[in-house]
Parts: sequence; structure tokens; C-alpha cells
Amino acid sequence: MKEGLGHASHLFRMAGLFVVGLVLFLVVRSLLVPADFGKYGHFRAGALADNREKPVVYAGRQACTDCHDEAVTRKAAGAHAGIGCETCHGALAAHADDPAAGKPQRPDPRVTCLVCHERNAGKPSWFKVIVVEEHAPSGPCADCHAPHSPAVG
Repeated sequence: MKEGLGHASHLFRMAGLFVVGLVLFLVVRSLLVPADFGKYGHFRAGALADNREKPVVYAGRQACTDCHDEAVTRKAAGAHAGIGCETCHGALAAHADDPAAGKPQRPDPRVTCLVCHERNAGKPSWFKVIVVEEHAPSGPCADCHAPHSPAVG
């Protein structure tokens, strides 16, 4: 009978190691995971306050609509109707707050357009893409396409 318990000692040692590992995991987890983690879901609740402290850099579509009716109207009738202005033009909160002081730079259409329209394997088959070398090896896209309503015209 004593021999049977001798073999069981391996199992007791293994169970002991498992318990020590579990306790060590719980101690390390309590030290590394913030106390407010999980309060509102799978993130740290304090992140909401941290994000509120960051300055606002995007103005939103309505800010563009207030002053740029013509561009908004052209865009609404074209293929880019669902795309926000700041997607191409960048963050414009400073411009919306003070149009004279925060004058934005015009984006380089050759670079900006290709962010979305250059062919790659990740684009769906219905999305309009080009192979730059075949479509337009040089020159800006705006030579043939109006950026707010890009049909060739």
C-alpha cells in the first residue's frame, strides 16, 4: 500500500505546482490590471476621462457645411458623398474655430487619392481602384478628376 502512495506523491507535487502557479498569476494580475478595468466593458473606465482631456482636432461635417456650400453640394452628388471632408483634408477643428488663422493646406491629390484608390489585394472587387503605372504614370489626379465629384469630365 505504501508504494501506491509513493506514486501519488508525483500527483501531489504537480497539483502543488499548479496551485502555486495559479496564486502567482492572480497576484501578478492584481498588480498589473487597473482597478477600474471592466467597469464599463472590456476596457479601463479611466480611459474615458483621459480621452476627454485631449484637445479636439476634428471639426465634423457640419462645420464644413456651414461655410463651404458649393464643395458640399458637388460632393453630395458624386461618388464621395459618404466620405467626410476631414478624411482627405485632415483634422480641421482649428480652421473651423478661426478660418483665417487655421487655414488648412490643400492635400496633394496624387498622394491622397491613392490612399484609397491604389490597387491592392485587400480591396473588394467592386471598389474603384487603379494601377498607377497603367492609369496615370505622372501628373495629379485632379487633371482629369474633380476631387469632390471624381467622374472623368
